[in-house]
Amino acid sequence: MLDQRLLRDNPELITEQLGRRGMSLNLTGLQLVARQARDLEERRSNLQAEGNRIGKEVGLQIKAGAAPQSTEVQELRDQGNQIKQQVAVLEEEEKHLDAKLREQLLALPNLPSPDAPDGKGEEDNVEIKRWGNPRQASAGETLEEHWQIADRLGLFETERSVRIAQSRFITLLGQGARLERALINFMLDLHGGKGYREVMPPILVNSASLTGSGQLPKFAEESFRCADDDLWLTPTAEVPVTSLHRDEVIPAEQLPLKYVAYTPCFRREAGSYGRDTRGLIRLHQFNKVELYWFCHPDHSAEAHQQITADAEAVLEALELPYRKIELCTGDMGFSAARTYDLEVWLAGAGAYREISSCSVCGDFQARRSAIRCKDGKTTQLVHTLNGSGLAVGRTMAALLENGQQADGSVQLPAALVPYFGAERISG
Repeated sequence: MLDQRLLRDNPELITEQLGRRGMSLNLTGLQLVARQARDLEERRSNLQAEGNRIGKEVGLQIKAGAAPQSTEVQELRDQGNQIKQQVAVLEEEEKHLDAKLREQLLALPNLPSPDAPDGKGEEDNVEIKRWGNPRQASAGETLEEHWQIADRLGLFETERSVRIAQSRFITLLGQGARLERALINFMLDLHGGKGYREVMPPILVNSASLTGSGQLPKFAEESFRCADDDLWLTPTAEVPVTSLHRDEVIPAEQLPLKYVAYTPCFRREAGSYGRDTRGLIRLHQFNKVELYWFCHPDHSAEAHQQITADAEAVLEALELPYRKIELCTGDMGFSAARTYDLEVWLAGAGAYREISSCSVCGDFQARRSAIRCKDGKTTQLVHTLNGSGLAVGRTMAALLENGQQADGSVQLPAALVPYFGAERISG
């Protein structure tokens, strides 16, 4: 959430920076509400101070010998009661304005970092680097897509999954289920060795958690909600891990806090129908290993480089070619100030596809979730960062396509063999 002080004092900066995201805003009305809220707060604070002064004066007069029912004391008490009534009225007005202001601020995305490249959409994203050698079909060779390989080897079932749920759900079978489990354990162990603390949070989260991380109110239509409870199926572990420290003050010496979480994730994928309807790329339910940092504001830029490098390390350990892309301002997520995407090479499809998105959010989520740090006498909002480390289904797709062999089997990378228990997947 954006800072109310910035809205009151420099709305032009907000308009300019959100303009970099392609938004055209007139914040005059919202600025007026913010200033009214501040004025009410000052009036209430001044009245409360006056009420406290009167209360002390009553105590001093009685201590000096004045009778509690004397005219002088009673007049002071009447003044104090009038002030209490005025404060109560102002508190109600302030509460109403704060709710109105918060509702509108919650709908505004984060301001992009000055370092984020400007652009309108994905065509303006900037390629930073490539790693590995993308596999291409040799003469006379036909490379299959992962869903074709999985169908031939019996790794997952789609048609029967529709009976269980609906389209865009999948059932992993046999070696497919085993490979998914191996990937999850491999990723958790790799990140654990880099100092991340493993956490397994609830996958049902309340509205406050979704609001704190930035999914509500913006993405309500893309989330699955339990009709009879204030609970939602989490779209990403970023949501519950953000709220792990909601309404807390973290001692600065404990920062950074680095978490790795495996969760199933659930998304409606609204607006994506007709795209990637086969296989593991775009499902309503998928598994993901998420990296998350709470860090001191002074160190968030370097933390962004590190969390991205930690996601890259998974791809490199699995020998999967990829490219690193910096998203332009018009293509970044709602809560992000700056984002790197990692796109893995899919040999069968002959294309790079996103497998991880690593973002620094500044104090945007921390303000929504009231997460602060204290360094001596100074208390300030922390900075948060998140990154997929990695999306498990898409990792499986990449392994199948890049590891496919002429005999129909799939060669697995050496780092995964101890987890899977074999060097190859075969029929």
